[in-house]
Order: sequence, then C-alpha cells, then structure tokens
Amino acid sequence: MTTTAEPPSTAETPSTTETSSTTGTPPTTGTPHTTEHTVTTEEITAYRAAARAGLPPAANDQASPVHAFVLAHAEADRTVRSLIAGQEASVVHLGQDIRLRRPVRPGESVGITLDVLGARREPRGTRVAVRTRLTGHDGTEFAELVAAALLVGANGIEPFGEIPQGSAPAPAGPPGEPATATHEPTPDGIRAYAHASGDLNPIHLDPAAARAVGFENVIAHGMSVVALVCEEIADRYAHGDIARIRAVSGRFSAPVLPDEPLDITLQPDAGHTVVRFTCRTAGGIAVKAGRAELAPAPEGDGPHD
Repeated sequence: MTTTAEPPSTAETPSTTETSSTTGTPPTTGTPHTTEHTVTTEEITAYRAAARAGLPPAANDQASPVHAFVLAHAEADRTVRSLIAGQEASVVHLGQDIRLRRPVRPGESVGITLDVLGARREPRGTRVAVRTRLTGHDGTEFAELVAAALLVGANGIEPFGEIPQGSAPAPAGPPGEPATATHEPTPDGIRAYAHASGDLNPIHLDPAAARAVGFENVIAHGMSVVALVCEEIADRYAHGDIARIRAVSGRFSAPVLPDEPLDITLQPDAGHTVVRFTCRTAGGIAVKAGRAELAPAPEGDGPHD
C-alpha cells in the first residue's frame, strides 16, 4: 500500500492505479504468513535522515517508530494487491496505527507476520484491514501495526472477518501549550524518502505518473508526513529521544504536494504523554485524527517545550 491520501474533492483517491492481469481467487480468511528481514544501521540512519528533511540531524541513531511500517510495508502491499488480482482496481491507504513495545534495533533479524483481519463492501469498492506483527531475534513481539485500505473498484472479494473500529481516545489530562511547525516538502526530499523507505511508487517520483492518476504533481508519501511529525514530537517533548514514542496513528485525507507549505499543529497534554496532531496544506487537511503516545521520561528528564 503506497501511502498517500484522498483529495478533498473525492474523499478517496487511488494511491496508484492497479490494473492486474493476474488471475486467482482472493483469500477469504485472514491466514497469517511470515517473512524475515535483517535491519541494518545504515537503513535506520538513512530513514531518519529522510524523515528529518528540514530539521537538524538526529540527536541519536535510534530508529523512528515509523520504521516498523517500513518493515511491514512491502509484505502488506503484496498481500493487499493479491486481493485485487484479476480486477481493475486501485489501492488507497486510509489510515495507519502503529504500537511498539520498543523500537526496531539495528542488526536484528525481524520476523514479519501478516494477516488480513477482514474485508467489507463499500459503495466504491472494498475496505480491508491488515495487521502486521514484528518479532525480534529473541522471538518476542515488539510491534503491531494495523492498516486500513480501500480497494477502489474491487467488487470480487467476499466479505469476511472484522474491520477494527477506531474510537476517539479519552483525554489524557488537561491540555498543554499547543505548538505549530511549517515545512515545505521538495521533490528531492520526496525522492530521498522514497529510496530510504523502499516505496518507489511512480506517483512519488514521476510527475507524469502522478498526473495519470489525477494528481497535479508527484506527492509526498503519507507516512513521510507521519514520520516528520514524530521527529517534531521527539525534539519538542522528549529531548530528542524518539524511542519514547510508543504509538502513533493517523488517517490520510488529502495529498501533500512538493514546494507547498505543510502546517503541523501539535496539541500535547500537560504531561506530554499524548500529543494529538493535524497536518494541513492549502488543499486541505492531509493527516487528521493524529495521535502519538510517549513513554514516561527517564527520572530527571521532565516535560519541556
């Protein structure tokens, strides 16, 4: 699932056009399967650098919480596209939830177990939920991700399972002081993120390919925006310790184009344990219902702005 967004005029737009000639019967149950990937220090460093475009270099070599998505993405994308084999359909990444017990570690072999939780019919296609679990070299699960996607034009999938229903979390105490940041993605920055994340969908790299599916220009990866928000949150509320971010989620609403301002609004609670966020461009809200959860600060490292 290439991470992208829904233009405000249609509420949902393909992240890429998928016209598949492959035949086969889409799965009707969420049967898990597992692959492995060995994470390198170079991958972690390159991803942090790409995510921090426009920010100073990272204060440490810890992995971004969004690196868990990078590991899950390729297998999740293959699985979702297998569901639309033989159909003219396109994939829209609607939302992402990431929960971690700890960050990805350099040098470890990560087990990636994926299952499709459910599918349901909607007027424009089929909504699916895909869950990915990451397991470290010691066999302990350290991350769980749930992605929501709309398979636009896909009508050949029998409904099964359940689609997790998101709910508005209860306030985590009184609000703290809100903060804002403005960034301006560039084509070079989008290209750097594409290579660091391994998501080389042409809509992020080739203006002609982006225009062919209805965008004005190449668009930024939606998860690059979430990764940038995580970097802002770590810098502002965790002394740069990005490993303290143990959960992050958001829903994609509109594309982010290069060379246009991206305004990020952060609303922490008073203790800086939960930070809600919204990302907006001139075209509308790009990421909504954003939420990051931070582990408690080490002793002597209290909240700060």
